[in-house]
Amino acid sequence: MKLTKTFKAFIESEKSGGLLLLFVTIISLTLANSSFQTTYLSIWEKDLGGHSITHWINDGLMTIFFLLIGLELEREVYHGELSNIKNAALPIMAALGGMLIPAGIFISLNHGAVTKNGAGIPMATDIAFAIGILSLLGNRVPASLKIFLTALAVIDDLGAIIVIAIFYTNSVSFVNLAIALGIWGLLFIFNRKKIHNPIPYLIGGVAMWYFMLNSGIHATITGVILAFVIPFGDGGEKSVSYKIQHFLHKPVAFLILPLFALANTAIMIDSGWHQGLTQPHTLGIILGLFIGKPLGITLFASIGVTAGLCSLPKNLKWAHIAGAGMLAGIGFTMSIFITFLAFKNPETILFSKIAILIASVLSGIFGFVYLNYILSKKQNSKLQR
Repeated sequence: MKLTKTFKAFIESEKSGGLLLLFVTIISLTLANSSFQTTYLSIWEKDLGGHSITHWINDGLMTIFFLLIGLELEREVYHGELSNIKNAALPIMAALGGMLIPAGIFISLNHGAVTKNGAGIPMATDIAFAIGILSLLGNRVPASLKIFLTALAVIDDLGAIIVIAIFYTNSVSFVNLAIALGIWGLLFIFNRKKIHNPIPYLIGGVAMWYFMLNSGIHATITGVILAFVIPFGDGGEKSVSYKIQHFLHKPVAFLILPLFALANTAIMIDSGWHQGLTQPHTLGIILGLFIGKPLGITLFASIGVTAGLCSLPKNLKWAHIAGAGMLAGIGFTMSIFITFLAFKNPETILFSKIAILIASVLSGIFGFVYLNYILSKKQNSKLQR
């Protein structure tokens, strides 16, 4: 299975971005627990136009990240792994299991508690980190595994976005929502009229974001729905979709996601931090990501193949699926993002972030070690022939 030029560019940006995310997370945690703590934390709480810098990053810049995810999803649907229903069925089934089982584990531990809203937290996968870790294994990784993990993570993110839209909206201003959807409808007409100038779509996207922000529905949804009215054409280098996607790769990987990581991992870890890890919501996050993800992904993929709904690619084994499931347990960006929507209590948010970091680190280490063993074993068996 060959990788397209666009997919290779996406993989490369996510690979480098994932390694950068790891670096800035370590820097942020170090500064937040150093003698510069007060100064560093005050940077992110600084007021800018009535909102903190963290708020602008989470509700503003992250919309651009979701636009890129939407464009990549659009490309997968038209030209990629999701364009053929038989090929798409495997990552779809796997992603479904990777969302339902972790959410089920969380709900079983938090049933009837005020923290039950956090069920969406272990459902997500951080695509940059997951691909970043996978890339460390080098050229031994089958192309089909890279495609499977990417498709799985993109579908996971779409699932998380749907969860955000449905379950994390408290009150809705239907006037603002109607205006936002009206703008989207106008851009859809532009698309059908074959208007290929990107300016109207970008200006319309900013206007959509403003009214969506004031509608009560999380503004980052704008990024995904905007992606599907941007003209795709033949998907070639001259298409509007390709140009915007290509332009956004580096700013998202090297600016937006690192800023998000810096702002949201500025966590003060005091001497009693471990006590919070025995609470139902933190246990639900750790078990959901670290155990639920690989279990759900492998189980549902197996059910799909057994039922004849999908099939394993030629050079992909069940051991690869299990390894991808482990890497999918790296929730990080999306999980932290949903944490802010699910919880309001600062202490609950703090312990949830720590739980996400622990689960993501465990998933990354175990996924890397396991896949490294599997791929080394395969390579050795080839050499012995």
